[in-house]
Order: sequence, then structure tokens, then C-alpha cells
Amino acid sequence: MKIKKQGESTTVWQQKLYTQHEVDNLLEEKEEKDSTTERNVPTEKPIAEKQENIDKRKVANLIKKSNRILVSITSHAFPFDFFPDIINVEEGRITVINRHLLSSEVHSIDIKDISNIFINTTAFRSQLVIISKTFESNEISIKNLVTKDAVYIRRIIEGLRVFINKQIETSSYSAEELVSKLEELSTTEIVM
Repeated sequence: MKIKKQGESTTVWQQKLYTQHEVDNLLEEKEEKDSTTERNVPTEKPIAEKQENIDKRKVANLIKKSNRILVSITSHAFPFDFFPDIINVEEGRITVINRHLLSSEVHSIDIKDISNIFINTTAFRSQLVIISKTFESNEISIKNLVTKDAVYIRRIIEGLRVFINKQIETSSYSAEELVSKLEELSTTEIVM
């Protein structure tokens, strides 16, 4: 339909006009359609459930980390050592087992609680000294280690200390991958 005014022409398209009853029906159909789509959309998990899943993941990672021994070395006294000391390095702690004739002592130190590690060398053997922030005597020493082994385990422990200080999650690595990363981290030549 065209409408003409003085010097102008306008085109108007005819559109359907609705009655009030038809408008009400269209609105009801739209509301029903919206409500069915809302039911099909998954609602977000409650915050408590999300936190529970995060906690479960953290516990699983801790269990994985606490049950993996990365490196283990033993002492060797000359000529024979019937009661060798053992050092087990795990991702989160070090376990030192000092053996004696009829007894043994087991010390566990969290990596984060180690303040320093020293290597004392002699002509044939080395001594590894671990200084702890929390241990009562603050010092655990392991004598009669092969110097190469003492240097290696010190590097692994120092690398783990760096990972913990930088809050790097290591549970996704296999034990072999983690040890190789720790070896790469500390490639500095140690002069004896």
C-alpha cells in the first residue's frame, strides 16, 4: 500500500493484526518453551560439591606423591658394612634409616622443612648432613656414602626444595620423568 503526501511517497506493508486472545496464546506458548529449555540446561554444581571434588583430587595427589620413592642410596663402610644406613627420597619427604646391631632409627623429614644440606668428603667416602628446621637436634648425618651418590642425592633434594618453594605440582609426572627433570634442574658442576 502506498501513501502519497505532497511531493513524497511512502510505502507501508500490511502486517497481520492480532486479537487480545491470540496475543495471550502466543505469550503462553513462549513461556512453556522457555521453561522446558531451562529444565534441559544442566544447573551448575553447588559450591560445596565443587570443593569436595577439589579436596578428593588433592588427597589422591598426596597419596600418589607419598608412595613413590624417587631415589634410594645406602652407605658402604670399608671393607664390610653389616648395618648400612639407607636414605629414601620421596616427593614430599626424606626418610633416613640408621641401622645398629639390634635396633634401627627412622627419621622422616619433610622437604619443606629442610633448611640446608652439606656434604663432607674424605679421601674415600662422604658424609651427607641434612639440617632440619623442626627436628629436635636439627641435624641428621649419614656417613660412609660414595661421594658420587652423596652429590646426586643432594641435587635431587635441592631440586625438590625448589619445586616445593615454587609450588609446582609434581604428581602428574612419573617417577622417572620427575627424576630426569630434577637432574636437569641442577646441572651445576660441584667442585670437591
